[in-house]
Amino acid sequence: MKSLTLSRLLYLVYLFLVGFPVLLLLTSLCCILLIAASYLGVPASFISRVTKCWSWSCLAMTLCRVEVRGGEHLPSSSAPCVVVANHQSAYDIFVLNAYIGIPFKWVMKSELRRLPLVGRACEASGFIFVDETRVSSITHTIEDAKRVLATGSSIFIFPEGSRTETGRMIRFKKGAFVMASELDVPILPVTIDGAFEVLRRGTYLPHRHRIVLTIHPAFHMSEQGTPPAHIPASARLAQQMIASALSEEA
Repeated sequence: MKSLTLSRLLYLVYLFLVGFPVLLLLTSLCCILLIAASYLGVPASFISRVTKCWSWSCLAMTLCRVEVRGGEHLPSSSAPCVVVANHQSAYDIFVLNAYIGIPFKWVMKSELRRLPLVGRACEASGFIFVDETRVSSITHTIEDAKRVLATGSSIFIFPEGSRTETGRMIRFKKGAFVMASELDVPILPVTIDGAFEVLRRGTYLPHRHRIVLTIHPAFHMSEQGTPPAHIPASARLAQQMIASALSEEA
C-alpha cells in the first residue's frame, strides 16, 4: 500500500512539474495551428495529423499506454463511415484521435463550442456541433455530416451521448444510426476499455492505466432489416459488439 501511495505521489509531482505544463503548451499550439489552417485553406489531412500528434502527446505525457486490437478492420481512407464508440472518459478523445488512422470529423455537443480556444479550434477544423435541446438539430447535423462525408472524411460519435458515471456502458441513442442510415454509410463499432480508470467523470487528475482499443468489423445497416426497424436493430448490434470487448466491470 505504501508503494502505491508513493508511486501515486511521484506521478502527481511529475504531472504538475512536467506533464501539465507541456500539455498546456502543446494544446495552445495545436489550437493556434488549427485556427490558422482554417484561414489558409490547408488540406484536411494536415488537421488530422495535427490532432493525432496532439492526442498522442497527451497520452504519452500522462504515461498512459494504449494497446490496439483489430487494426485489420479499419476501412481505407477513401471509404468513409460512422465510427461509434463507448464513452468512458475524456481520454477516449485522445485514444480515437491518436489511433484510428482515418480522416474524420467529430460530432460533439454544442456547449463544447464555448471552451476557450479549444471551441474555436474545433469550429475551424470543421467538426459538427449538435444541440440536444433542439428537436430540429438532428436535421442540421445530418446536412453537416453529408458535407463531411463528401470530402472523404469519416464521422466519430459517442452514441451514449455523454461519459459514463459508473464505468458501465449505458443504452445507445439512435442519432448516430439515423445519420448512418440517411447517409448510406457503414457503422464501425469501436471499444475503449480502461479509460474510466485513467480519468473518471468528475475528477481532474489522471491515473496511469493501460487502455485497450478494439476495432470491430464494420457493418451496413441494411443487413439489420428494413427501415425503420434497422435503426434500433443496428444500435443493439453495435452495443453488443462493443460490449464484447469490455472488461466484466464495464
